[in-house]
Amino acid sequence: MSSIDDVLATIPMDRLAAQLGVDKETAERATRTALPALFGGMEANTHDPAGAASLERAVGQHDPGLVEGGVDLGQVDPADGDKIVGHIFGAQRDPVVNRLGGGGGVDSGLVAKLLPLLAPIVMSYLAKQTGARSTAPGGGGGGGLGDILGSVLGGGKSGGGFDIGDVLGGLLGGGKR
Repeated sequence: MSSIDDVLATIPMDRLAAQLGVDKETAERATRTALPALFGGMEANTHDPAGAASLERAVGQHDPGLVEGGVDLGQVDPADGDKIVGHIFGAQRDPVVNRLGGGGGVDSGLVAKLLPLLAPIVMSYLAKQTGARSTAPGGGGGGGLGDILGSVLGGGKSGGGFDIGDVLGGLLGGGKR
C-alpha cells in the first residue's frame, strides 16, 4: 500500500463527500488528485534549507493522533489548512488548483475546497511518520522530511494520471523560499 493509500484509508470518504457536497466517488477522485499535490508541494519546499526548516517546525506543531484510527473530520481545522496551503503553494496556489482541476475530471472549485481540509491531515500524517523515524532503532530522522516526502511520491503520478513533478516543478520551481 502506498503512503497516499495510507492517508486515504484514514479519511471517512462518505463524510468528506457530504462535507464537500459531492458523491463519494467524486470526493475520492478529487482526494487522489489533491494529496500528491500537497505532498509534492511540501517536498518542493524541502529543496530550500529555510523551507525545509519551516516545514519541520510546522509538522512538529501537528498532532499525529489526527490520523491514528481514522480521521475525525470535525477535528480538522480548515482555517489552519488554508494557511498551510498558502505556505505550500504561495503565489502559485491558483495555478496549482486550476491545473489539478483540469486533471482526472475534477472541478477546480472542488479542489480549492478540498486542499484546506486535506492539508492538516497530511501534516499529521507527516508528524506520525517523523515520530516513527526518530524513535526507530538507529532513527534520528534518517534524512528527514525530504526523504519521507520523496518516498511518499514514489512514481510522482497523481490519481488524475498526470505527473506531479511536471505540474509542481514548473509552477513552484523547487519550492517557496
